[in-house]
Amino acid sequence: MLFAAGADRRVATAIALVVALHATLIAIVLTRRDASTSVALGSHAITAELLQPDPVAVAAAASLPPTPPKPVQRVAHAKPAVQPTVRPVPLPVAQAPSEHQNETAAQALPTPSAAAPSAPEASPPAAAPAQGKPTMELSAPKNVSHLDCRIAQPDYPMLSKRRGETGTASVSFVVGLSGQIEDIRLQKSSGYSRLDDAALAAMRDSSCKPYKENGEPVRAAYTQPFDFSLHN
Repeated sequence: MLFAAGADRRVATAIALVVALHATLIAIVLTRRDASTSVALGSHAITAELLQPDPVAVAAAASLPPTPPKPVQRVAHAKPAVQPTVRPVPLPVAQAPSEHQNETAAQALPTPSAAAPSAPEASPPAAAPAQGKPTMELSAPKNVSHLDCRIAQPDYPMLSKRRGETGTASVSFVVGLSGQIEDIRLQKSSGYSRLDDAALAAMRDSSCKPYKENGEPVRAAYTQPFDFSLHN
C-alpha cells in the first residue's frame, strides 16, 4: 500500500510538470502574436496615384512604323593567304666576245664558193617484174572418133547375172598429152548401178596412147560403151 501511494504521487507530479510546461509555451506564443499585431498596426500607409497617358503622344507612337530589328552581321575570320617565298635566281652574265673569238668564228664559216655541191637524189630502183612459176596452158579436149587405147573388159556382177540385169553403160573420158586417162564420167547409165560401177572400174584399168595431130600431142575426148549381155 505504501508503494502504490508513492507511485501515484510521482505520476501526479509528472502530470503537473507537463501541464505547467504547456501553459508556459501557450503564454509565449500569445505574447509574440500580440507584438506582431502592434507592429503591423503602427506601419505607415503608402498611397500610389496612377497617371493617365497623354492621348496625343499615344496617337503619334501608333502612327510610326515598327522599327525592323537590326540584322546580326557575322564576321568571317579569313585565314591569311600564305604567300610563297620567291628566291631570286642569279642570271648568267653575258660576256662580250673577244677579238680572238670573233676571228675564229669568221674563219669557221664556209664561203659560198667552197660549199660542196649537193649530191643528186638517187632514183628509186625500178621494181623487178614479178616472175611466177611457168604454167602450162591447158586447151579444151578435142572430140575424136577413134583412139589408140587398150580397153579393159568389165567384170559382170554375179548378182546382176542372177537377176538378169542387162544394159549398155557409156563412159566418157579424156586422154592427156602424156596418154594418161583423165576426167572419167558416166555419160549414159545402163539402168543398173552395179553395171555402171563395173563400167567405170573397167575404164580406170584401161590405158591409151597420146593422140597426135601433125606430130604434136593433143588432148582428146572420147566415149566408150560397155555392153552387159547374158548371151555373151
